[in-house]
Amino acid sequence: MTTDAYLRDHVIPAAYALLPEAMASPAATALLMAIAYQESGCRSRVQCKGPARSFWQFERGGLSGVMGHRVTSPLLTDVLIALRYPRDVDELYAAMAHQDVLAACCARLLLWTLPDALPQAHEADRGWGLYVQAWRPGTPRPDAWARSFADGWSMAPAA
Repeated sequence: MTTDAYLRDHVIPAAYALLPEAMASPAATALLMAIAYQESGCRSRVQCKGPARSFWQFERGGLSGVMGHRVTSPLLTDVLIALRYPRDVDELYAAMAHQDVLAACCARLLLWTLPDALPQAHEADRGWGLYVQAWRPGTPRPDAWARSFADGWSMAPAA
């Protein structure tokens, strides 16, 4: 099984099971997959020569943002209780390098902080805007986004 299929078939559904039902959608899965393709190519849980962790390449600041956001903070607390993790940024940051469900929950929660609706398959430019707004990539690669976005949608379940 390829890593992207593992994320789509096992990790993301397990994350959705820990989150409110409204967070699960084909658009959410597509964008989560697109960001994993863009950030790590679905190849590495630890950034080469960098601080980021998970296939979604979270940095400590992104995790702190999810932990401190008025809407996502209580949702993350429920996830942490279910996964038996303490509410400690250092411990969670370290865990994200090997706990894919935790990382997927955090990635979905980070997207939940954005006020705009998730993009549909024909809205790659909107997807790019949301990705940049949420992830704030240090080295943006806009030329790679169209492929990441299309690949993300190719992995999304039918609506």
